[in-house]
Amino acid sequence: MITQEYIKEFARKQKTAFIGSVDEEGFPNIKAVFAPSKIEGNCFYFSCNTSAMRSQQYLKNPKASLYFYNKGRFKYEGIMLVGMMEVMQDIEIKKELWRKGDTMYYPGGVSDPDYCVLRFTALRGRRYCNLKSENFCL
Repeated sequence: MITQEYIKEFARKQKTAFIGSVDEEGFPNIKAVFAPSKIEGNCFYFSCNTSAMRSQQYLKNPKASLYFYNKGRFKYEGIMLVGMMEVMQDIEIKKELWRKGDTMYYPGGVSDPDYCVLRFTALRGRRYCNLKSENFCL
């Protein structure tokens, strides 16, 4: 049985994540992003541009998905999470996630209005490994 701790440890080992949003016509949109900057419980945090298409989609429809995978030499493992994505402008979380060099993306610094934090809250998921899949709730 997959645990919340297992998911967090698996996610922390990945360099890339894939986030999914829903567009105005109801179609899924997928994008590769850097791994989460912070993982707390079943919440995953990402830095993003407020003006980005994905942020705007989440403001209109917060339903989202998150996918992590690891392709080893003989083993593939993937974990898909579904839940809700929140676009946050809270200065405290923005300061917490701010990294040296982020001014390359957000020239106005941590208070740049085009800098936001996406908080994904996982509700349930599905894991694939060793030719088997399992659903789980969080």
